[in-house]
Amino acid sequence: MKIIKVKDYEELSKKACEVFVQKLQTIANPVLGLATGSTPEGLYECLIGQYKQNKVSFKNATTFNLDEYIGLPNDHDQSYHYFMNEKLFKHIDLPKERAHVPSGVVADLEKECHDYEQAIKEQGPIDLQLLGMGPNGHIAFNEPGTSFESRTAIYDLTESTRNANARFFDSIDEVPTKAISMGIGTIMDAKEILFIVSGESKAEILAKVLEGKADPSIPATVLHLHDNVTVIADEAALSKYKG
Repeated sequence: MKIIKVKDYEELSKKACEVFVQKLQTIANPVLGLATGSTPEGLYECLIGQYKQNKVSFKNATTFNLDEYIGLPNDHDQSYHYFMNEKLFKHIDLPKERAHVPSGVVADLEKECHDYEQAIKEQGPIDLQLLGMGPNGHIAFNEPGTSFESRTAIYDLTESTRNANARFFDSIDEVPTKAISMGIGTIMDAKEILFIVSGESKAEILAKVLEGKADPSIPATVLHLHDNVTVIADEAALSKYKG
């Protein structure tokens, strides 16, 4: 596990962007794993900037997002379909048919999980998987206690995760209780993982992840078992790390 310490969120975003640009420039048909949430927003802004400067193209790329809420239509302003379209997809030349986000509104959710997992197997492996982390150490929507062997499936969201996401909704009652998500085993199949963490609010859990061993009670610790992980974290996020 390679740890890169940066000064602040802006530098984190630029450094993460460099990693993605390198993949886009050196791999003929890159398969990229993408994430949502506040942490990747700066990275996506940077990638849009690189595209507009003609430094990268996404026309030969394929993307797979980690997760999506169950029950939110694709055009709902808190759905991850909407987030990805607004924050990245509509600003770049990524072919629409190669931008994959699981659907949380199809009639047969179990089939959606199976088909999404199968698509990753057929079009992957994922060359570079982007990951953030929730306040309880979850990655994607794999909450504490999730098996390290888990695959794309429907997951219940913990109270802490729903509370953390409630700021994006009018009330906690509107926050979905379930999500469809890549499993930990699915994530670990990626050739390379880029783990980005920012802010003092993540300092305590990040220290536990980096200083501990693989433990399902803190899902992000599974990254110790992957042989190609780069952590980019700012000074605030690393403020409690003693390594």
